[in-house]
Amino acid sequence: MTVRLAELRPEALGLPVRGALPALAAGLAEHGAAVLCAPPGTGKTTLVPLALAADGARVLVAEPRRLAVRAAARRMAWLLGERVGGRVGFTVRGERVVSRETVVEVVTTGVLLQRLQRDQELPGVDTVVLDECHERHLDADTAAAFLVDVREALRPELRLVAASATTDAEAWARLLGGAPVVESADPGHPVEVRWVPPPGAVRPARGTWVDPALLAHVAAVVRRALAECSGDVLCFLPGTGEIARVAGLLAEAGAEVLQVHGRAPAAVQEAVLSPGVRRRVVLATSVAESSLTVPGVRVVVDSGLAREPRVDHARGLGSLTTVRASQAAARQRAGRAGREAPGVVYRCWAEAEDATRQRFPSPEIQVADLAGFALRAAAWGDPEAKGLALPDPPPAGAMAAARSVLAAVGAVDGAGRVVERGERLVRLGLHPRLGRALLDGAERVGARRAAEVVALLSEEPPRAYGDDLAAVWRAARHGGDGYAARWREEARRLERQLPGRGSGDGGSKGSGNDLGNRSGNGSGNGLDSGAGGRGEDAVVGLVTALAFPERVARARGGGAYLMASGTGARLAEGSRLGAAEWLAVAVADRPAHSASARVRLAAVVDEETAREAAGHLLSAGEEVRWEDGEVVARSVERLGAVETAARPLRDPDPVLVRAALVEGLRREGLGLLRWSREAEGLRERLAFLHRVRGGGWPEVSDAALLERAGEWLEPELSRARRRADLARLDAGQALNRLLPWSSGEAARLDELAPERLTVPSGSRVRLAYGGEQPVLAVKLQELFGWAETPTVAGVPVLVHLLSPAGRPAAVTADLASFWREGYRAVRADLRGRYPKHPWPEDPSTAEPTRHTTARRRP
Repeated sequence: MTVRLAELRPEALGLPVRGALPALAAGLAEHGAAVLCAPPGTGKTTLVPLALAADGARVLVAEPRRLAVRAAARRMAWLLGERVGGRVGFTVRGERVVSRETVVEVVTTGVLLQRLQRDQELPGVDTVVLDECHERHLDADTAAAFLVDVREALRPELRLVAASATTDAEAWARLLGGAPVVESADPGHPVEVRWVPPPGAVRPARGTWVDPALLAHVAAVVRRALAECSGDVLCFLPGTGEIARVAGLLAEAGAEVLQVHGRAPAAVQEAVLSPGVRRRVVLATSVAESSLTVPGVRVVVDSGLAREPRVDHARGLGSLTTVRASQAAARQRAGRAGREAPGVVYRCWAEAEDATRQRFPSPEIQVADLAGFALRAAAWGDPEAKGLALPDPPPAGAMAAARSVLAAVGAVDGAGRVVERGERLVRLGLHPRLGRALLDGAERVGARRAAEVVALLSEEPPRAYGDDLAAVWRAARHGGDGYAARWREEARRLERQLPGRGSGDGGSKGSGNDLGNRSGNGSGNGLDSGAGGRGEDAVVGLVTALAFPERVARARGGGAYLMASGTGARLAEGSRLGAAEWLAVAVADRPAHSASARVRLAAVVDEETAREAAGHLLSAGEEVRWEDGEVVARSVERLGAVETAARPLRDPDPVLVRAALVEGLRREGLGLLRWSREAEGLRERLAFLHRVRGGGWPEVSDAALLERAGEWLEPELSRARRRADLARLDAGQALNRLLPWSSGEAARLDELAPERLTVPSGSRVRLAYGGEQPVLAVKLQELFGWAETPTVAGVPVLVHLLSPAGRPAAVTADLASFWREGYRAVRADLRGRYPKHPWPEDPSTAEPTRHTTARRRP
């Protein structure tokens, strides 16, 4: 079968991209690859694949979203006057609609990756179109890198087109080996931009929280658009929660309100892609940014927000965060208003703010969990992904975290190379954690039960289902909402993926397993019995723990838990899970500025199950540490960071005891040692000499002394066993070991920094070395006749002159100047207060004394 452009409906022949088809064909003929830049509405998603198939080629079109896959396939089939499944078909996870006649197949990038990993040559495919590559989804970037490899090593004749409306064309051209850039004309429908920032202050988004004031403003702008413009309104919001809230605010807007997102029921998606009977407001996430036309839309209201994945690699927690939509995303959104006629876009932010937004969305490879990517790269033969032609390299830290996950699930060997189990995980098309849970869970609880629980873990259920995963399982089994329907279909697909159960990258509609008719327990309800007849709660707990062993958590009281990863976690107030001693946490996030994770979804487990699922995290050994001011020695068993058993250790390893004592000194300071007045003085003298002489004189700060603990605290430190032993250790005696004995300088300690200084009266007065200069505090009368200020190691001594009662009278670093200029005023004051003491007019020639005038007489 082939496609002839002449047989297409007239609507296709007028699409602007048709003018770029000759250049695109020439570029592919010469280079085998091309970058197609075509604004929204030009026909790049629909006419180009049909044109590429006109010469008999089989074309594979990869779209980032399932909604876009179905919409593109349906539109191309309509242009041919056919139903989907003829010359145009599609495949998404869980659904495949193709036939022998199919020459253009639209798939998700995830399906494309699965096919590449099963057979790198992509047999039967002549051309691959990577649509909307500007969105920088991880699967799309990975598929592009793999396809470049395939063209270079296996199939140089395979043609590759990277297509987008807003992409960095030159970067993609370099990535494809200098491929030509082909540009299409603009469709010619102008879009007027109206800036409508909120009238009042709006708080910045945090995590998935969006200020209700902004949502109220968006709803008001939608009402304004309905009043000012004709046609349907397409409103972009970051997530399903915001969509639901704005929908509630528009209940009386006088238009049909449709909610479109990745989890929307198929009926809603079909309704959005068909002309409405009455005026409509379509509230959508970024799924509606590209690759499809919503009939009747003339107005776009853009909240300016989007959701991006974020991963806390240190804690192993992933979440979505709300960010400002990029300039490229804003252009894509605005383009939705001009697909069929001139339109208007209302942007809910100030025009001045627009220039501060990112040009393009953050590449997913830089912010996402890379475990799945790392497994694909390992299976491709490049464990470190250094040889892949990626638009952006993966961050080293994220790749290290991903490789540790792969090692934990048994997917790779010590060198990071994929092993047979890893190949099986790749074929499952799941995140490696969920793949491990499906394979190992099937062995323990049966294929069907494992598939059902993993299906629960594959898509977070609505919050209304609660946080108890076992209760969610029961609700989904009997539920009639969209989530329950998707869960049943995914569970069937996963069961078929297991060895011996049949597999495929899509799967047909329907199955012999009617999950919706199962009750909760018993052997005649369709559930496999398995693993010693585990009950439902135990099944959910085990499979969840197999998927997330680092999130097995033990209660700490008050709704708080400690996960095996070392991260604290807390249940929501009033959670029914609060009485559980052990949990397997399926979904958790960490709010900004919070030390603990917030548990969103978890299952009850017992300690035996936790050990079974997280056995690789079990460890046992001696633990000696400084705790609450003392050395604590125990024999401890742990599951990751969670302590499972402990008993006192009578004869701990001396090396560990010594390390604990050093840690105690670091935490509480060297005051744990016995510091006599002489020891403190010696430390001050050494600090002074280190500062003014340097050389071999040691630094004696806390940090320096702790660093050299092995030199000055031994052998007493190695003999110590507890805090009291440190208190008996003479710090002054120990400090002597640091003196520069080898150079002979140690013998000059009393010469260079004497402990005491002899003054003219004959007294030996202690020097204080705690400041910048040595300080000599002495009664003024004892210095009579001392004309010059003494020095220590070349540094003038700061003299504190005291009254006969020992109170400060004056401070000087220049005695000669003091006798000439300061003494007269001090003498007048002291003479009146201490008349019994001698106060000569000329102190430089007077006899020094420690006594009164009367005691000096013979």
